Amino acid sequence: MSLSDQLANDLKEAMKAKDQTALMALRAIKSALLMARTAEGAGGQVSEAEELKMLQKQVKQRRDAEAIYRQQGRDDLADKENAEIAIIERYLPAAMSEADLRQALQAIIANVGASGPADMGKVMGAANKALAGKAEGRAISTMVKDLLG
Repeated sequence: MSLSDQLANDLKEAMKAKDQTALMALRAIKSALLMARTAEGAGGQVSEAEELKMLQKQVKQRRDAEAIYRQQGRDDLADKENAEIAIIERYLPAAMSEADLRQALQAIIANVGASGPADMGKVMGAANKALAGKAEGRAISTMVKDLLG
């Protein structure tokens, strides 16, 4: 089932259940997907990789907003963002564990031939391509710094 079909079904279920949090998150995903499809050069089609990036962007935006709300003492709004993150993450593949990420990055570092912090750019380029959708960019970057440092 495509992401669009799954979204349509889940939207119907959320409407029937009167789940406002789910409706907000699902409508945001649907809107971002529609924007991607109607973007110039998209031709009405969006690849699975682009859908994945779009979903990750939605999660990142909400995590950033949640952090800001927590800093400002607005736990009610932060909890709402956190609930939306949980809904959006249902459409993403399971994230890699820290041990799996470390192992994958060590293989990429060996493959690229990186030896120190100066090679971080090469490693990050290869890692972002290889681990797209499997791990968050911030986690990849932190682990690469640790492994190269």
